[in-house]
Amino acid sequence: MNPDDSRLPLGLLFDLDGTLVDTAPDLARATNALRAHHGLEALPYATIRAQVSNGGSALVTLALGLEKDTAGHDEARNFLLAAYGREVAVESRVFPGLERLLEAWSREPRGWGIVTNKPRAYAAPLLEALQVSPGALLCADDMPVKKPSPEPLWEAAHQLALPIDQCWYIGDHRRDMEAAKAAGMLAVAVGYGYLEESEDHASWPADVWYATPEALVEALLKDA
Repeated sequence: MNPDDSRLPLGLLFDLDGTLVDTAPDLARATNALRAHHGLEALPYATIRAQVSNGGSALVTLALGLEKDTAGHDEARNFLLAAYGREVAVESRVFPGLERLLEAWSREPRGWGIVTNKPRAYAAPLLEALQVSPGALLCADDMPVKKPSPEPLWEAAHQLALPIDQCWYIGDHRRDMEAAKAAGMLAVAVGYGYLEESEDHASWPADVWYATPEALVEALLKDA
C-alpha cells in the first residue's frame, strides 16, 4: 500500500531503536558483555538483534535465561544497561537515507519527533552523539504510561503544535501500530528493524507498510 502523495503528513513521529536508528550493534555488545561476565560465550549478532525492540529485560532473558521478576534478573539488567550506557553510540547509526527525510520534515510547516520506550538516560545521549535533534522527544520515563498507550504520541504532537490526524507514527513493532491506531494517527510499519524470524511486519495492523528505509524515504520525499 502506498500513501496518497497529496495527503502527506505534516508530522512524522518515529520509534527510535530499529526504526530511526540502528542501535543493535551497541546493545549486542552490552548483551555479550553480560554473558562474558557470567563466563558464557558470545551470542550471534543476529540472535540479539531480533530481541532489541523488546527492551533490556528481554535481552537479559536471552543472555542468561532469567525471566523478568526472577532472582538475579534485576541485577543482570543493571549490569547490561550500565555496559550499554558507557558506549551508547559507538556503532549506532541513523538508518540509510533517513537523514534526508528528517531534513525535509525539519522545515516549516512540517515537524518530526521521536516516541520511544527507551529511557531518556540512553536516548538523549545517543541522539546528541549522532547530532539528531527531534522537535519532540518522548521517552519511557517521561510519562506515567508508555507505548502501546497513545498518550506519549499525543504529547509529541502537542509539542510539535501539529494536529494529531496530520501525524504519522512509524515503528518496527506491533505495539507501535497499536499505539498509532489508539492515538488516531496513520500507522506505518517498517520491516527493516528488529523482528524475530517468525515475525512478519506485513501482518501487523498498520495502514502502510515499507520493507526498507529507502522505500519509506522514497514514498515520503517523492512529492514533498
